Amino acid sequence: MKYFKFLFLLLLISSCKNETKQDLITTPTTQQQELKYAEGFLVTNVKNYKLLTIKSPWPKSEKVFKYVLISAEEAAKTTFLKDEYDGIIITPVQKIVATSTTHIPALELLEVEETLIGFPGTDYVSSEKTRTLIDNGNIRELGKNEGINTEVLLELRPDVVVAFGVDGTNKSMETIQKARIPVIYNGDWVEKSPLAKAEWIKFFGALYNKEKKADSIFNQIEHDYLDAKKIASNSTTRPTVLCGAMYKDVWYLPNGTSAEAQFLNDANANYLWSDTKETGSIALSFEAVFDKAQTTDLWLSPSYYSSYEALEKSNAHYKQFSAFKDKNIYTFSNTTGKTGGVTYYELGMARPDLVLKDMIKICHPELLQDYETTFFKPLRLTDKTD
Repeated sequence: MKYFKFLFLLLLISSCKNETKQDLITTPTTQQQELKYAEGFLVTNVKNYKLLTIKSPWPKSEKVFKYVLISAEEAAKTTFLKDEYDGIIITPVQKIVATSTTHIPALELLEVEETLIGFPGTDYVSSEKTRTLIDNGNIRELGKNEGINTEVLLELRPDVVVAFGVDGTNKSMETIQKARIPVIYNGDWVEKSPLAKAEWIKFFGALYNKEKKADSIFNQIEHDYLDAKKIASNSTTRPTVLCGAMYKDVWYLPNGTSAEAQFLNDANANYLWSDTKETGSIALSFEAVFDKAQTTDLWLSPSYYSSYEALEKSNAHYKQFSAFKDKNIYTFSNTTGKTGGVTYYELGMARPDLVLKDMIKICHPELLQDYETTFFKPLRLTDKTD
């Protein structure tokens, strides 16, 4: 009887050992790359490939996308189930199509801008470095983002198209995917904080096997941002701030949880609608804004208006605001590239440290006396040119 008990125990131990060994063989080792702020994507190292997961490609998205990032050598000896993934991408990427100007700074910071072969609306690109590539014919014009020229794009045969979507319905991207060209929806713009948006450089780092470089770049941006925030906290004054302007009969302003509101809070400014929790922009009447902000100290980003003259022409009541009377209105609309692209829309998301310094310079000029703003400039008096 003792013999049978011993034999049973021996078989049980042996079975457990074999099961553990099998688990180690079939279960791949995984290691998630560090993200400090961004919530919309993940990069996980899985054996001989990386798994890129896009969790928030657009607001309120219920769709999660998964992509395999793998070298050509490893791809040749590895089989993946097609239904499990939304794309298999060979890395490092050699040819890419981007669809938003916000993607361009990441490519330049990682020094891979020469891999960009197509872009919709090249006139919107402000960067001199990428503009040179466009002018030299290295980057093809792909028409409008809403109706991208799929014929030219398919001719280019990029390794990947980095797109952005408002709701996931894009017929052009569906056509591209049917041609077996991977499409990744980049959700950097969905993130809620400036540093979270900037951290998407690590998304591009994964595509080019430049994770260490991407980490180093982001860490420096984060350091400079937090250092500027600390400088701003030393001010004993908090100027009141108004944003936006009327569009038809509605005044749109950033809500209190937006990245724009966080910039102002970190600049130690008193944004008058900082306590709002709405999703998206706040929509108010002129009267509601005027009642609260008539005597505000500063007015930032008055929509697309480029001068006091244009602002007054659109609505004579704007003259009644103290910021208008005192000429304390600032805009980024007039800071453009040589073909008219607004620099803020391209570089602002990637370099929140520069945006914050701009706001500190405007709100507390004594704290950054030698600093010259990158994006925000005083609103021009008129649009007349000599």
